[in-house]
Amino acid sequence: MRIVLSVLLGVMSVAYPLIWYFGREWGWFNYLAVAMAVLWGIRATLQRDRAQKMMAMVVAMFFVAVWIFRLPESMYWYPVVVNGLMLLIFGSSLWAKQTLVERLARLQTPDLPPQGIVYTRKVTQIWCVFFIVNGTTAAVLALLGWHNIWAIYTGIVAYVLMGLLGIGEFAYRKLILKV
Repeated sequence: MRIVLSVLLGVMSVAYPLIWYFGREWGWFNYLAVAMAVLWGIRATLQRDRAQKMMAMVVAMFFVAVWIFRLPESMYWYPVVVNGLMLLIFGSSLWAKQTLVERLARLQTPDLPPQGIVYTRKVTQIWCVFFIVNGTTAAVLALLGWHNIWAIYTGIVAYVLMGLLGIGEFAYRKLILKV
């Protein structure tokens, strides 16, 4: 059940900007807001980690509020909310013993050398900057009402940039640093 939910939520989240952009013309507002609220609510109930449970509830409540108060224009803010939460997750790990990127790197290299630890901290900071820029871009496009550009940016460009950053970091770590 967890895997099916994770895949469904992942697909809905990735496709969300384009579903919302094209579906808004057909009155999909209620359906999409309720579907996203339900998916995030179920995810919250299935989470074991308290922080992840709270994050999922925040997103679920965002969609509940959007639906209850009938605020379709707020649907453009979902990517901003997600980027804010990702910034919170990555950023808060900078004050933890291990950053999120270090924990991920240790899955492949349990005995991460000291230079690898310094490197993963810098990569975590780079991801934080990415989430700030990405979220800000989505917010500005929503505020300006540039919905065509918002759909292209949040539905395609942001994922390409995220993929390039992830692949570039992985390649750099494996080929240059050999960590």
